[in-house]
Amino acid sequence: MKRGYSSENDSKISNISEENRTKDDSDKLNEPSECKIPKTDISESKSNEEVSEVIEVKVVYNKKKYDVSAPANCSIADFKKQLQGLIGIPDSMQKLMYKGLLQDSQTLSTAGITKGSKIMLVGSTLNDVLAVSSVSKQDVAEMEKATTVKEPLCKQKIHRKVLDKGVPEDAMPGIKNLKEGLPPLPLSGMLNKHGGKVRLTFKLESDQLWLSTKERTEKLPMGSIKSIVSESIEGHEEYHILGLQLGPTEASRYWIYWVPAQYVDAIKDAILGKWQYF
Repeated sequence: MKRGYSSENDSKISNISEENRTKDDSDKLNEPSECKIPKTDISESKSNEEVSEVIEVKVVYNKKKYDVSAPANCSIADFKKQLQGLIGIPDSMQKLMYKGLLQDSQTLSTAGITKGSKIMLVGSTLNDVLAVSSVSKQDVAEMEKATTVKEPLCKQKIHRKVLDKGVPEDAMPGIKNLKEGLPPLPLSGMLNKHGGKVRLTFKLESDQLWLSTKERTEKLPMGSIKSIVSESIEGHEEYHILGLQLGPTEASRYWIYWVPAQYVDAIKDAILGKWQYF
């Protein structure tokens, strides 16, 4: 009897355990499965919105206003290229001002430029710059001939017709074998290749050289001047001939005569930077 009782109990316990396992498996099947959704980085999403944002600004040039649209993350260098197509000023000859001079490495957003901001554009079209030098075909031929024979500048025919008139009465005093910084006043009393008066004003705060004659003043961005050549004038070593290359070739040099020798290096430093002409 005891053995039968025990077997019966074991059977009951076994049935209960099996029911419990079946119930547990059923409960697990009915449990909702875990739904894994990738987390969205809020800062990343915000950053993408900023990248895609397009802002409208006003560019002011020669008293004219241009409405321009560009991405907020557009670099100043790329923005200049966009303006080149719109206004016609080569990007290398543009200076953009917004609370100071804008650097090519900046973007519109990092410069603090937002919708409706006004950006000042300073620069000259290539035609304006080349018009200042107004070099004739005869001048080009004479310069090429002089280059071939390597004649000193002061002895070349193209320069002699100006130099033979002598030192201008209002020329600034020249000092040879001396280097001085730029004077506080414009450099004046010099001549161009037509014998007309020339004055140079250095606007370092806006990175410009103002080249003035009796007829006009051309505001040249420093970056538009490709190179500078100079030589002392034989018999008047306290003065130099100075050539500013305004275009892509040597034929676009603007010649200035009777430049005081002590300021020549300072002129090159201001326009090109000390490292560019050595």
